[in-house]
Parts: sequence; structure tokens; C-alpha cells
Amino acid sequence: MALLNKKFILARHPVGIIAQEDFTMQQEPTRKLKYGEVLVQNQYISLDPAMRGWMNSGTTYVKGVEIGEVMRAFGVGTILETRNPNFKKGETVEGITGVQYFAIHDGHGLVKVDASFVPLSWYLGILGMPGLTAYFGLLDKGRPMDGETVLVSAAAGMVGSLVGQIAKLKGCKVIGIAGGKEKCDYLKTELGFDAVIDYKNEIVSTKIKEYAPSGIHIYFDNVGGEILDTALLNLAIGARVVICGAISQYNNTSFIGLKNYMKIVTARGTLTGLIVFDYFSRAAEAFNDLNLWVKEGKIKYREHIVEGIEKFPETLQMLFAGKNNGKLLLKL
Repeated sequence: MALLNKKFILARHPVGIIAQEDFTMQQEPTRKLKYGEVLVQNQYISLDPAMRGWMNSGTTYVKGVEIGEVMRAFGVGTILETRNPNFKKGETVEGITGVQYFAIHDGHGLVKVDASFVPLSWYLGILGMPGLTAYFGLLDKGRPMDGETVLVSAAAGMVGSLVGQIAKLKGCKVIGIAGGKEKCDYLKTELGFDAVIDYKNEIVSTKIKEYAPSGIHIYFDNVGGEILDTALLNLAIGARVVICGAISQYNNTSFIGLKNYMKIVTARGTLTGLIVFDYFSRAAEAFNDLNLWVKEGKIKYREHIVEGIEKFPETLQMLFAGKNNGKLLLKL
């Protein structure tokens, strides 16, 4: 039996800041499944900074969403119907299912998850793309060692907050950069960061020198722009700079280039990029550690859940305005 599907379509490629007019909500019945397909009912949709890049035309590490296509997003939900021998009705899965109630999927990239193991929403957060990004970005790319100093930008975000906490578990001194007193207090009092810089009310360059007088061994960058340039001026010998994202730049019509990139040379350091898709085959490593750390109280994790698919455009805007407190999710 056909179901009425609500979905958000990309109406135009954004120029600058995301607007409501970039999307159109449509309703249509679901079609019959072809062999190899499954019908997934989304229960949660993940809102991630990467979505802004996916909305651009062309191809980077993945092809951009075309005009008229369902907006790409990670989701988690239940299989209602299946014509794929690898999946059964009633199983819970996570994958790229799009911003819609019901997704017809060919099964490639769908991962079965245990809904009785942890809350279902965790598979889009700490046990999903953000968790894997933080885990492998820090441990595989950053290679932290006991006693080193780690600087994290967008530290109150999903990825940044996990990076900081994992770095503390590895014996590092952790400095976070975030915006506003509430977020900074949370990082220091709740998550145990050693120091926090409020970029909205403090001079970042001055505070980095104060908190890291001997330099930064690992800089985990989520924002790009001027803060990245400032961090490069404060690298210790052998520093590792991990470029995860550039949320300060995603809505700009032109990127701010680096002026201080030669500091990588004088620090004898490395600057490396991170795409989490490269680590999906090793996801179990991260799941085991992250789940254990949460259960043991060594890592704290919080979610910011908004209900209703109709609220997708304004909820996505919250992400880039820094108005969310915790992993941002849409509950359907």
C-alpha cells in the first residue's frame, strides 16, 4: 500500500547563507519497490555542517545535490517493506536516507543498528558520522601523546566536544574555542576542558599564547578562516593540524585564504584533511570505545532535538548560527 511521503527538495543552490527559499516541501505517494530495494521510515534525521557543502553544484568528495533532488541527509529508521534479501522487515538501519518521511533505498551503505543497545538517535551522533569523525580524526590523524596540548575550534559542537574529551582521556591538555559564556562554561565545567577561549568576547591570539605558551601540538580545526590562521602562528615543533571543516566559510561567497601556512614548515609539522567516509569500514573500532567511554562516564554527550519535518529549513539554519546545544537532530 502506498504511503504519503513528505520530503524536502533542493529548490536552488544557495548563495551565501542558507534561506528558506532554497528548499521546497513536497508530498507524493511512495511507489512500488523494485527488486533489491527497501522502504525505510525515517525516525531521526541528522543535521550536519557537511550539508552546506552538499548543496553546492559540482563534485568535491561527493557529488552535490542536484536541483529537484531530495536533500541529502543521514537518517535512522525502520524497514517497512523489503525486496532486498540482505534486509528484513522491522530491522533498524542507518544511512543516507534524505530529508523525508519514507526513503526507497537500494541498500548500499545502509547499516543495521541495534535499537535496544543504545538510544536510536545515538547512531546519528556519537555512534554516527560525527562520532567517527572525532574518533578517527584525532586518533588516526592527530596521533595524540600524553602531555601534549590540543586546541579545538567549534569545541562546543558535536565533533569538537568529542575531540576534546577523547584528548583528555589520552592525557592531553585541552583548549577549546567556542562562542558565548554558556558554551564556554559547559566545556570547562561539564566536559573538563583545561581552558576555553570565547571568540566572541576575547582576543583569540592573546588567549592561545596565554594557555599554550610552549605551543600547540595538535590543532583540530572545524571553522577555518581567521581562527585557523591564528592557530598556525602558535604551533609547537612537530605539530599536527587536522582540517575537519570550515563552518565559518561555508556560507561565504569567497573563501578566506591562509596567510600563515609557512608556519607548518617552520614547525616541521603536518597539515592533513579528513573525510569520515574513509573510515566507515573501521566503524566498529570507534563504536566499541565510544560506547564504553559513555557508559563509564568518561565522555558526556548531549542532543538538541527538534520535532517535525516541516521545521527542517529553520533547524538547519540554527546549525550555522550556532544556536544548537548538542548534536542537532530532527525527530519525525
